[in-house]
Amino acid sequence: MPSLLALAVASVVTLAGCSGTEDSPESSAQDAYTVTHAMGETTVEAAPERVVVLDSPHLDALIALGHTPVGITESSAGTGAPPYLGEVDAELVGLTSEPDIDRIAALAPDLIIGAKVRHEAIYDELSGIAPTVFSENSGTDWQEQARITAAAMNESDEMEKLIGDLDTRIAEVGTAVGAEGTTLSIVRFRPDNFRLYGPETFSGSILSDMGFELGDRELNEYSMAELSPELYEEIDGEVVFFTNPGGDPSATTMATVTGLWNDIPAVKDGQTYEVDDETWMIGIGVLGAAEILDDVEQTLG
Repeated sequence: MPSLLALAVASVVTLAGCSGTEDSPESSAQDAYTVTHAMGETTVEAAPERVVVLDSPHLDALIALGHTPVGITESSAGTGAPPYLGEVDAELVGLTSEPDIDRIAALAPDLIIGAKVRHEAIYDELSGIAPTVFSENSGTDWQEQARITAAAMNESDEMEKLIGDLDTRIAEVGTAVGAEGTTLSIVRFRPDNFRLYGPETFSGSILSDMGFELGDRELNEYSMAELSPELYEEIDGEVVFFTNPGGDPSATTMATVTGLWNDIPAVKDGQTYEVDDETWMIGIGVLGAAEILDDVEQTLG
């Protein structure tokens, strides 16, 4: 079955092919609409054409809907948009953790989309530039961010179809790889520790919806466990997917942990798989989920 990313690209191409049809001003105009979001209500006067997105879940959702923003943030300096999205022709407006207000204003946006959990402190400044819509969270409960982005674009029905198509594929791939009842660990190596991802994280929600069991342990408010290297035995899933930001094992705890973990079940059974950090941890949304499903299908199918 083709991935959602391929389907989304095909949809954009189809729309582009139809753009030569003649539309009257009346048929192309759009009435103002009001969006209810984490910071209250915001009225958007017309179909947005110059959108700035401040976080990766909103970027994924916007592109899935067939739109390219004029401005984006990046997770760390020099990374740009998550690679799985391909070439995103947009200006960089700072880091996701610290957007540059002046760069945003210089783009003259007609809509700004961000996350309260990250950007609440600058909401008033952003609202002075353009109508601004915030999701409550980022990554946790990723569908909330997808739906808020769609509501901001007045395209909620389109997003519901994308989510429905994704749910269908999650079930199909889960069945194909025998996910039901299989224990699984999702690991992200960090400079001083490693994280285990729970069922309410982005990647965790996709894998648990497939039928995998992510373990029963105490998790923080972001559905993660932050663990020191000597606790490597907590990586106890029958299958392990792991990421290493930056790719250098010596720059994180990866070298230490993988030097210790030879006796854990997944290592003994040859069931450990390295996957792309920018997709599994940062590329959050229906398109990122499609890439995760591709990875699971290719490694376990």
